[in-house]
Amino acid sequence: MMEKSPIDKLIQPVNRFIHLEYTSGIVLFLGVVIALVWVNSPFSESYHHLWEIEFSLGFDKSVLSHPLHLWINDGLMAIFFFVIGLELKREFIAGELSTLNKAALPMVAALGGMLVPAGIYALFNNGTEGSHGWGIPMATDIAFALALLSMAGKHIPSSIKVFLSALAVADDLGAVLVIAFFYSSGIVWMPLLIGGIFLLVLAIGNLLGIRNSAFYLIIGFAVWVGFLLSGVHPTIAGVLVAFTIPARTKINEKQYAKSLRKLSDEFDDEIPNCSTLTTPKQHDTIEQVKALSLAAQTPLQKIETALHPWVAFVIMPLFALANAGIIIGADFFTQLTNPVSIGVSAGLVVGKFTGVLLFTWLMVKTGITALPQGANWKHIMGVALLAGIGFTMSLFVSALAFTDEQRIEQAKAGILVASLIAGILGIVVLKAQKRGK
Repeated sequence: MMEKSPIDKLIQPVNRFIHLEYTSGIVLFLGVVIALVWVNSPFSESYHHLWEIEFSLGFDKSVLSHPLHLWINDGLMAIFFFVIGLELKREFIAGELSTLNKAALPMVAALGGMLVPAGIYALFNNGTEGSHGWGIPMATDIAFALALLSMAGKHIPSSIKVFLSALAVADDLGAVLVIAFFYSSGIVWMPLLIGGIFLLVLAIGNLLGIRNSAFYLIIGFAVWVGFLLSGVHPTIAGVLVAFTIPARTKINEKQYAKSLRKLSDEFDDEIPNCSTLTTPKQHDTIEQVKALSLAAQTPLQKIETALHPWVAFVIMPLFALANAGIIIGADFFTQLTNPVSIGVSAGLVVGKFTGVLLFTWLMVKTGITALPQGANWKHIMGVALLAGIGFTMSLFVSALAFTDEQRIEQAKAGILVASLIAGILGIVVLKAQKRGK
């Protein structure tokens, strides 16, 4: 058994907390609460002032200068979308979207969960200045949804967690396409062309067998700058760069296991020097094990694993902190009667539930596919409700859909109220299923 140092014992509870299924949802929720308390406190001016602080990046005449709020939404969220791209690629290669049989139900359910909410929003905002916000209620916040599903109880079949995860991943893909085609500003072609050239360099690097993570991250940053200057939303660059990351190992599983056993035997056969140091031969064997293990890893999984904690515990909470600040006054619920708030909230609560449930029912009743193993229709109803938690992605799209601050605030209010209602109803339905057994 590996000996634990004092620092290991100190950080062990932190590591345990980080690796719980619902932890990222809790941290994200704390970001929301802090933003709401801060903006409704006597220190509200400092909240708004913080996000307007200008930061510059570059040298000489080539300088990007933007307020902190924009660096978070266009910069850090590009990393969030980069990780989404990595997850999408992994799911398409060997995950829940890797075969038509696996992907059919969650992808069709996700399609219903995008089309119906957008239609409901359009119904309330058709012909108004808020009509451009139809993409806001189309999204599902995977962190919040999975966190609440985990809290619903251990009686939930694992197939339901897989179904919700696959649905949310498919939903993310839809959101990325919507942002790319409908929420990018006027295109400046030269920076886009330069970004495209760098993207091609990454694709060629993949084909040539370049596996160095730094190569993809540095060139990927150049792609992001090109997209940022072009008018195509830079978060799209994150997804496209992710799809160029190699997803192949240099050694197969059997070769890896055989070589590892051989090196282990060599290490074991070496006479120890009875000190805290390893022998030169043992040290050489350890280095060979490291090189062998590196060859058995895919750069895609390596980068995804390294970035996931940063996205879950820094970028998403920071985004929530910067975007969830809504003033809740005595007339807050009165303000929710505007078409934008109604369209967003009805789209997320009613539209998501109806779309996911209806499209799932059609797939099952037509015999194209079956319900996830061990699941029943009450489980699907609970998942359909949890899919209405649109928080992170919905807030993101609302900032793209509107330039008018009042409409952005109206959309935020609808998102917060709808996500709260959808979360509570989803938990109630799923917990009632346990009592009904």
